[in-house]
Amino acid sequence: MPGLVVFGRRWAIGSDDFVLPGAFELFVRLVWWIGILVLYAVHKGQFNCPGGRLLHSYLIVLILLLASIICVLSALVYISMQGTISNPGPRKSLPKVLYTRLLLYFPEFIWAVLGAVWVSDSSVHCEKTVINAIIWTVIASWVIIIFTIIGVLIVFDPLGGKKTLYLTDGMSRNLESSQSGQLLYNVKSSATRVWEKRIRLLCCCIVQDDDHRVAFTSIAELFRTYFSDTDLVPSDIAAGLILLHQEQDKMESCPKEPEEVLCHSPSSLVMDDLDVELENAAHYMLFAAAAYGWPYYVYTSPFTALCKLKGDCCGNRPTDSDITGSDRHNFHFGSILNITGLQYRDFIHISFHNKIYEIPFFVALDHKKEAIVVAVRGTLSFEDILTDLSADCEDLTLEDVLENGFVHKGITQAATYIYRKLINDGILNQAFTIAPEYKLVIVGHSLGGGTAAILAIMLRNSFPTLKCYAFSPPGGLLSKSLADYTKHFIISVIVGKDLVASRLSMPNMEDLKRRIVRIVANCNRPKYQILLRGCWYEVFGGDPDDFPTELDGRNQEALSQPLLAEESLMVHRSPSYNTLEDESHQNSPPQYPHLYLPGKIIHIVEESSSRRLCSSDIKYTARWSNETVFSSILISPKMITDHMPDVVLKALNSLSQEHGGCLSC
Repeated sequence: MPGLVVFGRRWAIGSDDFVLPGAFELFVRLVWWIGILVLYAVHKGQFNCPGGRLLHSYLIVLILLLASIICVLSALVYISMQGTISNPGPRKSLPKVLYTRLLLYFPEFIWAVLGAVWVSDSSVHCEKTVINAIIWTVIASWVIIIFTIIGVLIVFDPLGGKKTLYLTDGMSRNLESSQSGQLLYNVKSSATRVWEKRIRLLCCCIVQDDDHRVAFTSIAELFRTYFSDTDLVPSDIAAGLILLHQEQDKMESCPKEPEEVLCHSPSSLVMDDLDVELENAAHYMLFAAAAYGWPYYVYTSPFTALCKLKGDCCGNRPTDSDITGSDRHNFHFGSILNITGLQYRDFIHISFHNKIYEIPFFVALDHKKEAIVVAVRGTLSFEDILTDLSADCEDLTLEDVLENGFVHKGITQAATYIYRKLINDGILNQAFTIAPEYKLVIVGHSLGGGTAAILAIMLRNSFPTLKCYAFSPPGGLLSKSLADYTKHFIISVIVGKDLVASRLSMPNMEDLKRRIVRIVANCNRPKYQILLRGCWYEVFGGDPDDFPTELDGRNQEALSQPLLAEESLMVHRSPSYNTLEDESHQNSPPQYPHLYLPGKIIHIVEESSSRRLCSSDIKYTARWSNETVFSSILISPKMITDHMPDVVLKALNSLSQEHGGCLSC
């Protein structure tokens, strides 16, 4: 719902968000109040000790204060339970109750101070049970006050004042007027500055140069554009994700049409090709995972990795390999050796240098597959995250390649950095001098997969036989023409419902936002019911809930028009939010062009699983897929874990071993 407006500003919390925290505090206050009543009743005639009169007055006032707080909390929870996400009308009296609750914090604060002073007074010699009870009362008061302050800071919206002015004026203003245009410009500028400050704060531990400052501004503009056109609070988004997940599971449980099953039945020739590529992918995924260095090695082998690395770090640093960047104690290189099983002499170049648009990689000789492998590391640092988030589009211009098009700016700059190192520094020439008959293979996972794909495009003319394996690459990477061009030499591997890479693009995020707004605005259940039932469903499974919505029973033509509740959650119309019929809007170019996964796509999915959230006893199946399958974000408890390199490697090894077993049979 629209954010709650109190004290003349908007806050990042809704009027229906007080049910669960309010109920928890109400329970604590009730137990506390009953305990104080029992304490007072038991020791009613025993306040003749030194300081007892003050204690008696303290307990009486505390009982009355707690009773008042319990009454106000009960009213707050009850009112917050009324209405739905998009219908805050029944909750219009909540701000008054909230003001009353906040006012009660002042006497509670004073009484907590007095209690602390009384407990610390050495002249008080009352019964120890009473003193201990007062001590716990004072502690509880201060804990609640501190958590309340933290909660206020969390839901504070730096743009709340400007958004409130913009929203309250929105009913009567003309969007084309210069005054409203200036107001909107001021809101946008302030939002960009706020996001830039947040990003700078998160990245305060890294050295910042001109590249960082340009990236901060670009990323701040990206976040501002995405979040500025809706009036949703975080709990609305959580409720929307829960509803979308259950709606998605209901659709997946429906039986498929016979024609759809026939369309996905692969030929034996295609399956043979798939088996070969799966075996190659399982082999090269080791190199992509090894590029992460010691963090990945310790993560996958927590009990033995440190012991092995301790032995390796005591050895001499290899002189045959060209190593750049910081690798203190030789941990990174030792991990790469243990993961790949290669020898010191097999490495041509290793770079641990890491800046924005400059990511680590290594070049090694793979004698088993007779290949020169360039492995690019994925996201592992703040600099890598900034490279990921530099999601503007730019043209990729290459000689003798007609299929030029748009590419991801940050990843393209990272690929250009590695390309210059490989060519200008003679790294590939050195490798092919040692093994002239070997083929060139470029691999990477996540950010490394996207960088490897664009690097392969750049090197394609010089090395026509090269192959690239991109594991969980970003979905918003290449324009359609470039994606089609790469199908001859790039293989992308996607596991399950991976969100982080394969489905994460600006058009997909805009589509997810539109779907969240629509399903949240039109659900007829209170938010607390959605969240409680959703948490139960995510943890324990079962059948998805059939939440009634205003969308039920509407025909397709009606579904193309937004409902009033849906429009109420839009601050202003986003260029990507195209539910309304508007000729000028339809004819204008999209704000974010559609970018796609590179190459031919292998999609690995779970066939069966014994438990919902555990990854044990899982059987995988793989099939060739196309980029349209990943044109929307799917909600799943595993949409993050399916992206992790160890999960990708486990799935590929499982399929490779299954294929090897079938061949032996």
